Amino acid sequence: MNEILEPGMIVRHPGAPEWGEGQVQSRIGDRITVNFADAGKQVIDGRRVALQILRMGDM
Repeated sequence: MNEILEPGMIVRHPGAPEWGEGQVQSRIGDRITVNFADAGKQVIDGRRVALQILRMGDM
């Protein structure tokens, strides 16, 4: 699922809903950098976490 993530997409971390919505900054292989509203920039291991896509973002 994470293979389709692109910069600008809005996602949610299923294991950390308190982080709020996040905007994908980059995806390099399985490393996904997301800027979350309530947790700041986080690097997610895409092999361990399937981020939930909320919308395509404002591109």
